[in-house]
Amino acid sequence: MSTEEDQYVLFMEMYNENASIDPTYLNTDAVKLCTKDAVNRFGANVIPVFYYVNFLLSYLGNGLVLFIIYKYEKLNTVTNIFLLNLVLSNILFATSLPFWATYHLSEWIFGSALCKIVSSAYFIGFYSSILFLTLMTFDRYLAVVHAVAAAKSRKRAYAIIASVAVWCISVVASVKELVLQNVWENPSSGLMCEESGYNESTMERWRLVSYYQQFLLFFLLPLFMVMYCYISITVRILSTRMREKCRAIKLIFVIILTFFVCWTPYNIVILLQAIQISSPSQSSDQCSDSDSLDYALYMTRNIAYMYCCISPVFYTFLGKKFQSHFRRLLAKKIPCLKRHISLSSQSTRTTSQRTPHSAYEY
Repeated sequence: MSTEEDQYVLFMEMYNENASIDPTYLNTDAVKLCTKDAVNRFGANVIPVFYYVNFLLSYLGNGLVLFIIYKYEKLNTVTNIFLLNLVLSNILFATSLPFWATYHLSEWIFGSALCKIVSSAYFIGFYSSILFLTLMTFDRYLAVVHAVAAAKSRKRAYAIIASVAVWCISVVASVKELVLQNVWENPSSGLMCEESGYNESTMERWRLVSYYQQFLLFFLLPLFMVMYCYISITVRILSTRMREKCRAIKLIFVIILTFFVCWTPYNIVILLQAIQISSPSQSSDQCSDSDSLDYALYMTRNIAYMYCCISPVFYTFLGKKFQSHFRRLLAKKIPCLKRHISLSSQSTRTTSQRTPHSAYEY
């Protein structure tokens, strides 16, 4: 048989196969693609500023706490071990922010290896920070509500094991970033550091896993634990003759309110994005809804990140002991304040000695 005849036979076979396809399975509707130009411009203008501010605040605040721990404290208490790990997790998270700020300003210029490393560090620091905040709250609950039983169990080994568990959970929750983050070139935007390597349906399933993991494991669970622990602490304080119970209750209210206000909007947006991926809308406002969620994610995420960066300072300086250390540090660096700070510190020590439940250092 000649070459022309072979080609003709092959053509007829392909034609007959295609002709047998049921036309009802063919989707003739135009697929509407949403352009993200306005959202990307907004991100390029706003996000780098937030990231650099968060980076500076985190290094200043966490560096101060780290210096006070090094100068005046020892790592022989459960609280200090948890606090040190919280500071390290926030520093790890903050270290990734300048990379992302530069990325938003132009493109990913740091190579494929750093794309994976920075992405993993970003999420490991973020997740561990949330978990250490929750762990510190639970430890404070044990020290106040179950003081007698906790005195036997709150040992250095308990703090080390709990800290290792938090780091392991955070690493496992961030493995996806190490596997899926890759550098690829977009014709219009340049080099991108994003999740890639699989088809779109697989990537959507991974995004859903990330969104629900964030909402359930790193928001709802910590929120319920924080509220339960601090409500229990409040009830316990009200049942005692603690001299400064009103101040302590006010501070507890501030902690819960701040945690709720900073974390809830971001996680609600995360949940809405998961719902949008699970049941994509076919309405004409689909692109508008998607853009609105992107804008909301940019803003609420930075509020959550800001709290994540400054939380060690916020939690640390509620304690009288760390307030005293800070006064000593100021007196040493600024001699003209020494007399006033010394008197204030003496008054604080005297009050603290007369106050029951001194383990609860507000």
